[in-house]
Amino acid sequence: MYIEGGEWKKAEELQLQVMETCRQVLGLEHLETLKSMRNLASTYWNQGQLQEAEELQAEALKLCSKALGPEHSQTLTSMESLAATYYNLGRLKESEELEVQVMDTRKRVLGLKHPDTLTSMANLATMYGEQRRLKEAEELQMQVLETQKLVLGLEHPGTLQCMSNLALTYKNLGRYKEAEELGLQVVVTRKQILGPEHPATLTSMSNLALFYHKQGRWKEAEELGSQVLQTRKHVLRPDHPDILTSMNNLALDYQDEGRWKEAEELQVQVLKARKLAPGLKHPNTLSSMANLASTYKSQGRWKEAEDLYGQAIQNRKQLLGLEHPDTLTSQNNLAATYFHQERWKDAEELWVQVVNTRKRVLGPEHPGTLTSIGNLASNYQKQERWKEAEELWVQVVGTKKQMLGLEHPDTLVSMDNLKSIFEKQGRWNEADELLAHLLKTRKKVLGPEHSKTLTDLNNLAVSYFNQERWKEAEELLVQVVDTRKRVLGLEHPDTLTSMNNLASNYQKQERWKEAEELWVQAVDTRKQVLGLEHPDTLVSMDKLKSFFEKQGRWKEADELLAHLLKTRKKVLGPDHPKVLTLMNELAVSYFHQERWKEAEELLVQAVDTRKRVLGLEHLDTLASMDNLESTFLKQGRWKEAEELLAHLVKTRKKVPGLEHPKTLSDMNDLAVSYFHQERLKESEELWVQLVDTHKRMLGLEHLDTLSSMGNLAVTLRSLGKNEAAMQMMAKCAEGRGQQLGPNHPDTLKAISVLEKWHGTAGDETSAVKPARPQIETPPEEETHVTPTKSATQVSAIATLSK
Repeated sequence: MYIEGGEWKKAEELQLQVMETCRQVLGLEHLETLKSMRNLASTYWNQGQLQEAEELQAEALKLCSKALGPEHSQTLTSMESLAATYYNLGRLKESEELEVQVMDTRKRVLGLKHPDTLTSMANLATMYGEQRRLKEAEELQMQVLETQKLVLGLEHPGTLQCMSNLALTYKNLGRYKEAEELGLQVVVTRKQILGPEHPATLTSMSNLALFYHKQGRWKEAEELGSQVLQTRKHVLRPDHPDILTSMNNLALDYQDEGRWKEAEELQVQVLKARKLAPGLKHPNTLSSMANLASTYKSQGRWKEAEDLYGQAIQNRKQLLGLEHPDTLTSQNNLAATYFHQERWKDAEELWVQVVNTRKRVLGPEHPGTLTSIGNLASNYQKQERWKEAEELWVQVVGTKKQMLGLEHPDTLVSMDNLKSIFEKQGRWNEADELLAHLLKTRKKVLGPEHSKTLTDLNNLAVSYFNQERWKEAEELLVQVVDTRKRVLGLEHPDTLTSMNNLASNYQKQERWKEAEELWVQAVDTRKQVLGLEHPDTLVSMDKLKSFFEKQGRWKEADELLAHLLKTRKKVLGPDHPKVLTLMNELAVSYFHQERWKEAEELLVQAVDTRKRVLGLEHLDTLASMDNLESTFLKQGRWKEAEELLAHLVKTRKKVPGLEHPKTLSDMNDLAVSYFHQERLKESEELWVQLVDTHKRMLGLEHLDTLSSMGNLAVTLRSLGKNEAAMQMMAKCAEGRGQQLGPNHPDTLKAISVLEKWHGTAGDETSAVKPARPQIETPPEEETHVTPTKSATQVSAIATLSK
């Protein structure tokens, strides 16, 4: 009763009492004593007390072996339990050795066709599957399936279960068609033998829905999931766990389709029911909390997500202890919520805590520990702390190579993350070396048409794209598009992503017609397959909108932007980050069209909302303020621009620091606003600081240094410091001549100003004003037309519990 209610501590106390009594009354080697030891070990296991479970299981195995012999069924069962504990402790080699020993013993004693032997083989296959050793898992499952077909027949429950397991392995191998074929066969057979309402039939229908989902066949997946839910509602009582599981699965389908409101409604229902039974502190209830929190997070409702994750952490700490895997998972999820809000410090504190706990409890080589280290590395990466991030990824890659081998999928994922660190630093040779290895290995292990192989091919193309090697990128992207069309079909999400990337590549080569055809095709296909409000449709429309902007086709861009803004407001709510990003982008579009008032209205709204939701110092708030001050400057509203710029400079001097390009850009703009208000001394001080910083950071000949020198020269002239002004402008003109050539407009402009000054010594500098190069490419557009990687770069961040 305690176990069913998830009250592990009470169950533990009772089982400890039973075990001690059995030991005293019946003796250490009595079957009931051994059974009580196994039960208590199982309770330790469920509480995450793996060390205690291991000690008890090892003792039980030793006693069983002595009392009953090494080949007795109970000895082998004890061995299997200990193998499972080793696996969860990350001691994979010891776990595998025990599983193989059990299987070999049963083969020898019971024969290859005995059900227990087949169970051992299936267990070992499951372990291979969980380690992503999918080929070995497949081979064993095929062997078990063929034997069961012969011994038990095609329609036996055991045979059907084995087919179901093999289908899931095909799914993990990315062989979705084969998974679907087997899954469909299981559904049809179970319907015939067991009936359409049997629990096993409904489980296999759920699996089939998953296979449809993986192929991007959302409608079929949803219809099947809804059918399973309706059948369970009809057959079972309203609060039956299977109904709640179906509702949860359907909610996850909605979540993946970006239908957050529908997902939320179901998850709220599930959570409410689970709070009543099995209770607030039951693991399933806590999982429901995490799922609902994830949906809130996806809608940008950070506070609600935080509250739920916090509640789950407190309950799990109280129920399971600080070091239980589920408690650590909740902490990981809360850290990820901070991460997505760019609260790097809060995320870092939690992830450091999780890393240290997992190192201590599970060991430095455990998969869970390595996942946490990867999360921490991703957090450093977002803060551009490249050295710290690189050290951690190198550590993870090295450990996984040693533990799992060079060709293991998890090793390859970590290498992919290390590669992205190299890319961010422009270390293309190192990045390309890793990519070449990834591509070669995945071709060998998974085949040239596997989804992960194509992802690597796509990512190599992205690397070429970032190096402006357009032709090489194009060749690879054409190959990826053609293969995905053939293997997955034109309407699959991965195919459309590849088409987007190819369109971006054409765009960079100014092959506008080819790019537009692909963008339009992607938008139309997603509208037709997914609907107008689906996140992927909106992403494609966003890309097409950016394409129109690049060509100055503002009217067409604005039409798309207006639809995007209206839809996202409706689906996500007015305060969601994506809605605010779109408001910012529409303001950018108005800015380019010199529609200052309309741009200003949107930007004021974006600034006010971001201040309220994210805080005054959040990066997105600062970006909106940047755009608003640019709009004020364009209208000559110097005082209003100055007020915003003073806050921006003060904030950015703290983070990201005085020498960051954004800080320097804001200082430049502030100096411009001072100049136009004739506060020349303050303007001069800022430009002296900018010239010195640019010299130190970029060198005397860098164009930004020369631009600052030109601006300082104009200010010095206005202050009557004519000699100093002419010397500074002469250096600016000379530097531009060397860097840009004597006939470049910027060089000629500096020479013209200098000539005017020589001819009007002592006169006002009437037509000469400080240059503000940043205003020419104003409000930073928060969505750029660049290839999207179809691989998830930060793998661990995406593994929030579902």
